[in-house]
Amino acid sequence: MKPVLSVVVPMHNEAANVQAFYDRVSAVLDGIGDPWEIVCVDDGSRDATLAALAGLHQRDPRVKVIGLSRNFGKEAALTAGLDHAGGEAVIPIDADLQDPPELIPALVAKWREGYEVVNATRRSRQGETWLKKASANAFYRALGRLTTIDIPRDTGDFRLLSRPAIDALKRLPERNRFMKGLFAWVGFKQAAIEYDREPRHAGRTNWNYWRLWNFALDGITSFSSWPLRIWTYLGVGIAIAAFVYAGVLVVRTIVHGVDVPGYASLMVVLLFVSGVQLIGMGVLGEYLARVFDEVKRRPLYLVGRTWGLPAPGPTPPEP
Repeated sequence: MKPVLSVVVPMHNEAANVQAFYDRVSAVLDGIGDPWEIVCVDDGSRDATLAALAGLHQRDPRVKVIGLSRNFGKEAALTAGLDHAGGEAVIPIDADLQDPPELIPALVAKWREGYEVVNATRRSRQGETWLKKASANAFYRALGRLTTIDIPRDTGDFRLLSRPAIDALKRLPERNRFMKGLFAWVGFKQAAIEYDREPRHAGRTNWNYWRLWNFALDGITSFSSWPLRIWTYLGVGIAIAAFVYAGVLVVRTIVHGVDVPGYASLMVVLLFVSGVQLIGMGVLGEYLARVFDEVKRRPLYLVGRTWGLPAPGPTPPEP
């Protein structure tokens, strides 16, 4: 029977959470009453996650398992799950149970009201440090100001996407994927439900501040050209300041005669301008690296093994 609801969950070293996740999610889905499936994507885990998922499939065929050939990153694993989900409504969620599965019936209810995308917005974030909360808030504020796309604040991957929205996402070919931005970019009629995010059920997060910083860079460079444009304005500003300073020097020379400028001030100017140039080159390099990744046209992910889904075949050529 074709599923109506598909829950998509990327996993990386989440063996301690597999059974608890299945127990809570399956109970919620059984309560809704529609045919369902859970599409689990193992993103190259080094623990027993894949074995635990294969065991779940043996006990409940509604659990479908995709084992990627290596670790491709959460955004690629999430994309793999969305590509293989067959439901009319698809719900991405994390395996750590910070996003409560008990919210799924409310998401489904909004979908039945006619909304194509139902976002789950965090009202509070339990179990996270003040630094992570502050940095996340600053990131969403900055992203909101830099992009022309209305990306919902305090909204992660946990949401409901209708089949038309999923089909639209599958048409987006970029390799550097910021899924939260792509979810917003496709549009459709959207609604939001607030909830309180819980602490992790078990295990440790795979995200550290370095990975979060790179994730933020991916988000900004994927949906904004302002980091490039700002260097035009900065260059114009420095040129104007230099012109004004040159005028001041001419006037001072005419009035007071020629003097020898200080070595310290000269070094400060040289170091400042050199630093600005290096930062500008770094920003250009970030965008150039993403162009380099795109033109290679490599697959976003490779499937190693599957359970409950068609066996992986040759990777189709890119159009």
